Parts: sequence; structure tokens; C-alpha cells
Amino acid sequence: MALFTRSVHELAASYTPDQRHAWAPMEPDLSVWQARFDEMTTYVADVGSRPVGFLSIQESDHIELLYTHPDFARQGVATELYRHAIEQLPDSANLISTEASLEARPFFERQGFEVVEEQCVIRHGQEFRRFRMICNRRIFPTS
Repeated sequence: MALFTRSVHELAASYTPDQRHAWAPMEPDLSVWQARFDEMTTYVADVGSRPVGFLSIQESDHIELLYTHPDFARQGVATELYRHAIEQLPDSANLISTEASLEARPFFERQGFEVVEEQCVIRHGQEFRRFRMICNRRIFPTS
């Protein structure tokens, strides 16, 4: 949870401080997070024994969470997590989806995702722009 919280507060510069606090409260409800993680498959990247990023897949074709520790941002952690997760998906998962933040959208576009809908969601009284994106797994970039 510390990685998630730091990632949101330090890397999500397109959102206001109030939005970041609504998205990632400094004292998260661990029982809510445990229940969420119980419903997903999560891959963790680490350096030594230090977690530096994680990606969670829900229902075998939806990327629910992708966060990188601020100290390791833009160093290929998210790309490696994404590639590893895609390789683990069942062959039947041809169309992959996600809801990307303003910061995550360019990353997913580089992976071949396209915006299908701009969304406005409300979390703890704060309004957020995000993007529903999809990607045909069969055109997944390999380089």
C-alpha cells in the first residue's frame, strides 16, 4: 500500500492534491484492499526484496491496477510488468481493457491500447478524468 500511495501522490501530477488524497488516502482501509486483491492476480516487480511496482489483472483480461514506485518511474518497470502479465494470460484473452489515468494513458497507448471512452468518475467527493482503453492482444508489440 505504501508503494501505491507514494505512486499516486508523487507521480499523478495531472491531478490536484485533493484528488490525489481522495484516490489514495494516506491511511488506506487495508480490509478493502485485501478484498480487492483477493479477486485479482497480481504481479510484483522487486529489486532485491524491495517492491518497485505491481500490476493486477481482474477476470483474466482487465488490467485493474498498475503502479510503479516513484524512485523507479520511467525505468521500464511498468513495461516489464505488463509484458510478463500479458504472457500469463490465457489464449482466449484476445481483447485487453483498462481504465487509465491521465498519467497512465501514454504508457498504455505505447503498448497498443486505444481510447474507447473518456470517463468521469467520482471518488470520495472528487471528480477524476480517466480513459477506458482496449488493446487487441494479437497486435501486442514485441520489441
